[in-house]
Amino acid sequence: MRALLEIRPGSGQRSNPSDRLRTLRVGAPCRRSGLSAKKWKLVGTWLILIVVLDQLTKIIVDRTIPLHHSIPIIDGLFRLTYVRNTGAAFGIFAGSHEAFRLPFLVLVSVLAIGFIIVMLRRLREQETGLITALAFILGGAIGNLIDRVLHGEVIDFLDFYWSNYHWPAFNLADSFITVGVVITIFYLMKAKGEDPFAPA
Repeated sequence: MRALLEIRPGSGQRSNPSDRLRTLRVGAPCRRSGLSAKKWKLVGTWLILIVVLDQLTKIIVDRTIPLHHSIPIIDGLFRLTYVRNTGAAFGIFAGSHEAFRLPFLVLVSVLAIGFIIVMLRRLREQETGLITALAFILGGAIGNLIDRVLHGEVIDFLDFYWSNYHWPAFNLADSFITVGVVITIFYLMKAKGEDPFAPA
């Protein structure tokens, strides 16, 4: 720093302040967080794929399977069962009053989407694993939010069971959210104390 502020030998003039700032910028490490074109291209590609697949499968189920009917796929393990979930993932809040439930779930979805976008902005574009994981969660959240806005409930149809044990029906959006959360946890554990979401 002292060398930057000293008079250059033989020049008789002090260095230009803008030159000094340019020198500091060149020497500083660049995190490249925020609105990176490469990062948002990856996110946008996943979002389009997830939302289109989610909505397309729901439309097919809605038009081809009567409500509450099932189509066996793997006997004793998996079937397609058309149900409508008025609650959150896996039926949480399904028994709540509609006047509270729908606005609350829509608000939670919007806040979650905003939070994920903030986290995506903080990630370096080199963190492709975490970017993909958050894109999975974001795409799933948007897919289910579309259902809530259009129908007031979410279409579920993936039905896994074993003997008398039955997992609540879910959809592709829920699947992407779950996979995204698992991948995020894996990368955070792999970081060994470093915070990949730390602001630049």
